[in-house]
Amino acid sequence: MGAVVDWYDFFLYGIVAGLLFGDLFFPGASPAVGTLAAWATFGVGFLFRPLGGIVFGHFGDRLGRKRMLVLTMLIMGVASTLIGVLPTYAQAGLWAPVLLVVLRAAQGFAVGGEWGGAALMAVENAPAKWRSLYSSGVQVGASVGLLLATLITKVMSGSTSDAAFRAWGWRIPFLVSAFLVIVGLVIRAKVEESEVFTKEVAAKAADVKPRVPLIAAVKSNPKGFFAIIGLRFVELFTFYGVTTFGLAYGTDELGLDRDSLLNVNLAVGGLAIITIPAFAYLADRFGRRRIYCSGAAIGVLSAVPYFWAMETGSLVLIIACAVLLVNIAHDMAVSVQQSLFTDMFGPEYRYSGAGVGYQLASAIGGGFTPLIAGSLVIWADGSWYLVAGYFALGCAISFLVALRMGGGDETAGVPKAVRPHSAATESATA
Repeated sequence: MGAVVDWYDFFLYGIVAGLLFGDLFFPGASPAVGTLAAWATFGVGFLFRPLGGIVFGHFGDRLGRKRMLVLTMLIMGVASTLIGVLPTYAQAGLWAPVLLVVLRAAQGFAVGGEWGGAALMAVENAPAKWRSLYSSGVQVGASVGLLLATLITKVMSGSTSDAAFRAWGWRIPFLVSAFLVIVGLVIRAKVEESEVFTKEVAAKAADVKPRVPLIAAVKSNPKGFFAIIGLRFVELFTFYGVTTFGLAYGTDELGLDRDSLLNVNLAVGGLAIITIPAFAYLADRFGRRRIYCSGAAIGVLSAVPYFWAMETGSLVLIIACAVLLVNIAHDMAVSVQQSLFTDMFGPEYRYSGAGVGYQLASAIGGGFTPLIAGSLVIWADGSWYLVAGYFALGCAISFLVALRMGGGDETAGVPKAVRPHSAATESATA
């Protein structure tokens, strides 16, 4: 439930930025350049995600997961609500885009600590046999956040005139986040701290704990830390390629109906509530690496069909291909990331190790995906061929990294010292 609130705010920005922020906050530029500027502010949030991962990971490893999760939600809620009352360029001049960038940076900083803490709370409280299934709820929460952000944007877009939506309708979804944050804070305040943390980390003497958990994490498994970056390309390229870039490309370049493309987001967001736990269940039974490689391979094969479907204008074909990219390729990958990434590090530094590695990948492969894709479209005179190749390449990298991870499915890329089936961790998660 906490992930729903945080990701609602983060995804909402991407949806509205692709539709309106170029005109509202960068009106002096051409439409194409204004959209690129809006994508640049979108990417700023991702640049600050590693910083959030470092800060919240450090204190999460030393003070506990729960406190950090409450703080990340509070920061996210305040930033999103303020975006809802932010003056536009016509009202405040250059201060408008400057403040927009600052608030987007705050969003990125907050969500930088969100995934690591939520993943650990889920994994460390899960039965040892079903870590992927139980922890997949973190990603289901993200999908529900996308679903809610898309739904409320669609309602406001459909129930107001285009002029009204541009004037004030886009603000309502951001203001709603204030209510959602209150609900989320109440829920998180009642959650118990991870038992693994209280028994294996908090109980240790201060001189035994790593002074800088991030450094200890990287030293313990440097290959795993950097492998996370390559593994996440399939997730980042497929998701933001469809839900964010695809929305803007379809409306701006192909002249497709805005509400129809919002329906695509609703379809994949709703279906993910089923597909993510389903793939996580299969991963726990048949191996996480198999699921990951299968998803990445499907991503490679689905990039060109997706853009071809966009070019035809057929909503049925667009949804079908979007399902291949998001609900198959993307959801296969994210269904196992929580257990796969956190298992790479010991409990005393895994918030930092898994969290920072995860967010560093977001900054490299996620935040600027729409900006890079938009630039490739301009370079190719409006064509999508280079973008499709770019997305396929990212999925291919993830496939090769997952394929080359050594060991069995449950210990792939995990040093013996921190493998999840060691006696200490097994007893803590049983």
